[in-house]
Amino acid sequence: MKSTIQSVLDPRPILITGLLFASSLAWAQEQEEEGVPVDVKPAIEDAFADTIWVSATVVSRNDAQISAQIAGRVSWVAEVGEQIDAGEPLALIDTTDLHLDLRQHDNRIERLEAQIRYQQSQSDRLKRLAKDNNAAVNQLEEAESALTLAKIDLDQARINRERTKTMLTRAKVTSPFGGRVVEQRVKPGEFVNPGTEVVRLVDTKNKEIRANAPLDLAAYMTEGVSVLVQSGEEETLHQINRVVPVGDERSRMFEVRVAAQGAKWVVGSAVRVALPASDLRNMVAIPRDALVLRGKEMYVYRVNDELKAERVDITTGIGIGHWVEAIGELSPGDQLIVRGGERLQPGQAVKPRDVSIAEGSS
Repeated sequence: MKSTIQSVLDPRPILITGLLFASSLAWAQEQEEEGVPVDVKPAIEDAFADTIWVSATVVSRNDAQISAQIAGRVSWVAEVGEQIDAGEPLALIDTTDLHLDLRQHDNRIERLEAQIRYQQSQSDRLKRLAKDNNAAVNQLEEAESALTLAKIDLDQARINRERTKTMLTRAKVTSPFGGRVVEQRVKPGEFVNPGTEVVRLVDTKNKEIRANAPLDLAAYMTEGVSVLVQSGEEETLHQINRVVPVGDERSRMFEVRVAAQGAKWVVGSAVRVALPASDLRNMVAIPRDALVLRGKEMYVYRVNDELKAERVDITTGIGIGHWVEAIGELSPGDQLIVRGGERLQPGQAVKPRDVSIAEGSS
């Protein structure tokens, strides 16, 4: 009991508490004199348009059904999921018959070349005899005609050989672009004809977003304009790559392609795109981080010429990415507090740090 009474009457906790209170008070007075450190960004003037959200899909820019060019039995097909570089084989077709055909062409060419050498010697001999009137003219004409026909046959034989050599190269079904095999359409041992689909190849690196928009938005769609793309909780800016100004008669929609180069989305992912639904109009835009929401109130803190926090009530309009239209007594260039103003009071001194300058110099 004595120790309990002694601890209650011990003045040291009161002393410590007093010191802490004094320290906090001194810190607060120091902050009041020097200003609360805050990060600021300027309001800007920009051109925004009203938007409408539409559903979209991430697609590959290169997605093809690769087909065989010759007939034959398939001896090998690339496995599903395998990454294939451009020019590498996707499937192999048995070439036994083609090699036999090539040997036949070589033999025929050799035979025709021998025949031409003989016909040429006969023609030369008859020409010498004709000078002495010892040979009939019709014999010479027959020999020259046979020589001409043999040369034509030789040229055709060489064409056939080149065609067979081309078919031998086509027996290797190669990739026209780098991609991943996503489906085998035939299996080893199956017979294919020219045009038979062998594999589906998808380029998973070069991607874009395909969106269908109502036809009444066509007038506001411009290639190169940045639009907001939403995937889950993430929102990012991407440019419109291509606009296909042809509408579908049944759906009354037209296609818009949005760049997605380097995006982490898997081909086939569902996303949403905010497409422009009005002409661009100039407005004051502020960083979203500058907004302060207190119940039904919405305002920002602006740093005035005396380096004090000044409350400005606003409403918001069009937003895109990290920027949003501000409707209120704001002007482009106003320095708005984006970080450090959680407990600020109007008129409180601040020590601003321009985040935009710091980010640009880093």
